[in-house]
Amino acid sequence: MSSRTAPPAPAAPLIARARLFGNPSRAMGRISPDGVWLSWLAPRDGVMNVWIAPTADSAAARPMTAETERPIGEYFWAPDSSRILFVQDKGGDENFLLYGVDVATGAETCLTPFDNTRAMVIGTSHRIRDRILVGLNNRDARWHDVHSLDLTTGALTEMLRGDGYAGFLADDNLDLRMALRPNAAGGFDFFHIVDGVVAEDPFGTTTLEDALTTQPAGFTADGATLYWLDSRGRDTAALIAQDVASGATRIVAEDPRADIGAVMAHPVTGVVDAWAATYLRTEWTATAPAVGESLAFLRERLDGDITVTARTDADDKWTVAVDPVTGPPAVYLYDRAAGTLSLFYVSRPELADAPLVAMQALEIAARDGLTLTAYLSLPPGNDTDGDGIPDTPMPMVLLVHGGPWARDGYGYNPYHQWLANRGYAVLSVNFRGSTGFGKAFISAGDRQWGLKMHDDLIDAVDWAVARGIAAKDKVAIMGGSYGGYATLAGLAFTPTVFACGVDIVGPSNLETLLKTIPPYWAAGIEQFHQRMGNPNTPEGLEALKRASPLYSAERIVRPLLIGQGANDPRVNKAESDQIVAAMQAKAIPVTYVLFPDEGHGFHRPENNIAFNAIAEAFLARCLGGRAEPEDGAIAASTAQFLSGGE
Repeated sequence: MSSRTAPPAPAAPLIARARLFGNPSRAMGRISPDGVWLSWLAPRDGVMNVWIAPTADSAAARPMTAETERPIGEYFWAPDSSRILFVQDKGGDENFLLYGVDVATGAETCLTPFDNTRAMVIGTSHRIRDRILVGLNNRDARWHDVHSLDLTTGALTEMLRGDGYAGFLADDNLDLRMALRPNAAGGFDFFHIVDGVVAEDPFGTTTLEDALTTQPAGFTADGATLYWLDSRGRDTAALIAQDVASGATRIVAEDPRADIGAVMAHPVTGVVDAWAATYLRTEWTATAPAVGESLAFLRERLDGDITVTARTDADDKWTVAVDPVTGPPAVYLYDRAAGTLSLFYVSRPELADAPLVAMQALEIAARDGLTLTAYLSLPPGNDTDGDGIPDTPMPMVLLVHGGPWARDGYGYNPYHQWLANRGYAVLSVNFRGSTGFGKAFISAGDRQWGLKMHDDLIDAVDWAVARGIAAKDKVAIMGGSYGGYATLAGLAFTPTVFACGVDIVGPSNLETLLKTIPPYWAAGIEQFHQRMGNPNTPEGLEALKRASPLYSAERIVRPLLIGQGANDPRVNKAESDQIVAAMQAKAIPVTYVLFPDEGHGFHRPENNIAFNAIAEAFLARCLGGRAEPEDGAIAASTAQFLSGGE
């Protein structure tokens, strides 16, 4: 009997949604700059908060924060290791304020106590440890003014107004050295700042072509070298070192397949010790021999892709994350001086024995010959000969990333694991316009929303069907943000390709999307207009309308599930409201779920679990896969059915 006619494999045990999408046991583990403390995120009364413990006694853990509603999603150490700093918004409105917690006393302070304000960190220093630079848009919501923040007293001192500028760069003295301003060509002009004054003329510039692949990457601590990630004169972004005094540049690293996407800089000198590019998988290359030896030591002992999450100022201890894909990610403490590696934590130990599946990294040819990278996960036990193709074609979910100026990557992915466990092949594809593959690949997506960008997704589906991976009549499309738009476009523009769709915070009308973007995105509006379509010109407005699923809503014939956060500042609730209304006006069924305490995505685990409970029941009816019983998940959330609750 051939493998293609083999009997179906026994179904793997269902992995509970809560184990995949509930709070991890720990996350974001780091070591403090002085090496005294370990820190991480972990639940406190069911909400993710910051915890610390002495490096010498990791069992002596204590919580440092006491958030009771929204999980903390990002934190970092103050340069002097005396404080934990974190950002938090309200209800998903993305007005992130900066908070500090004193390690010795536990006292918490809001360091940017303003209403309707989004704070951002602009500069930190290893030399000046009790002060940082922050940007605040409390004066004018469009622009971030640079302030010096005294971490001890909380005093804020304005340094430079942000009017018209997209960003600033400071050195290790916390002196502002560069300003970036958007230009009419869709790129940025770069200006020197001397003694707090921005030069009248730019010393460098980019056009739209290089706008997403060229940016300054920071100074060395002595201020003598400025690093760039730079695609000017090449396709992929190279790591460039520029001598500040002479202006001379040299190439530190480049990869013809992918942009240099990450660097490891020495914690004190700021000199780049290693760099990484991600084509199919992330590959680290050391420029400092001692760091190369340490990376080799880690690769020999850890199974999976590794990321150094923090380094002490002495550079004698690192925290290192490892992603085995088929097991839960873990973090280790690496003592470089002693040559020892000890487990800090496993993020989700409850998944250690779960039937997690491998991920395949692939290349798919688009119809015009462009190469698309993609990632495929198959249900457990359905590839008995190990050729990467299931024994029989499977129902499949095309999982589309957001952005669209972002990318999918290789690694443990809870959505891939969840959907594969429910009986679906899962395919994620980096369609044109995705970032990380050079400027030509990004530019190939300009003004192609709903056109060639959508063709790439259809080509990926056709590829999966032709290879016997997917059953042609059982393919769903699902995604958030741009992925939600792609879902709506898939059902409206190619109404019979997909069996159903799941749209999470996706825009339905590109004209209204551009009218309602957050004010602090003003610096990027020219790039939006040139990459999507300019609503201020007749031809641009017409193109945006043609690419808007709202105007083709009457063509939708397949089941659609929509999830929306009421406070979303990027994709307003009106984007979901209007397409639901258009479908209801034509008596087209649609299920619409609103979360009143969420924004751009569902960050409270109760809400994420609830929506995924709804989604897997929806997919089971549509594709025939498995579904875990709802078991009160919806009641435990704030979900409101505005349509299709039955």
